[in-house]
Amino acid sequence: MMNRVILVGRLTKDPDLRYTPNGVAVATFTLAVNRAFANQQGEREADFINCVIWRKQAENVANYLKKGSLAGVDGRLQTRNYDGQDGKRVYVTEVLAESVQFLEPRNGGGEQRGSFNQQPSGAGFGNQSSNPFGQSSNSGNQGNQGNQGNQGNSGFTKNDDPFSNVGQPIDISDDDLPF
Repeated sequence: MMNRVILVGRLTKDPDLRYTPNGVAVATFTLAVNRAFANQQGEREADFINCVIWRKQAENVANYLKKGSLAGVDGRLQTRNYDGQDGKRVYVTEVLAESVQFLEPRNGGGEQRGSFNQQPSGAGFGNQSSNPFGQSSNSGNQGNQGNQGNQGNSGFTKNDDPFSNVGQPIDISDDDLPF
């Protein structure tokens, strides 16, 4: 049997970081995920998915993500229940995140490629000096110097680097966000 959830969306508010009585960090956040289809008015509706992440990854999520941040979540569905104040049983279904990835650069300068995996080795903020394209950080442009028309080169030029504007403000108002 399989219980796997993969989501990409934006946080509806800042993550809520708490600690258990034993000192274990737990962060909760809600992800707004657009549906793949439009409603009768031609608008795409969003689902609001509650997510939970534990330990060091919870602290990292709370420190680096905020309302409106684009994040990828990989985890599993979990249902828990408790007795409400009125004595009725309340059921809560949420995503227990095993991995949270930051899908956009951090404002304020610097490069950020973070992936928080709940694995014993390599867990945490990730290796910032690693290059996901398997090249050293300066080898991508060496072959392009003076040869911009070479389509066979797999290195990035300044024109096709989606993170070339890191640190630049994004011109978007809160009214443009779906949450």
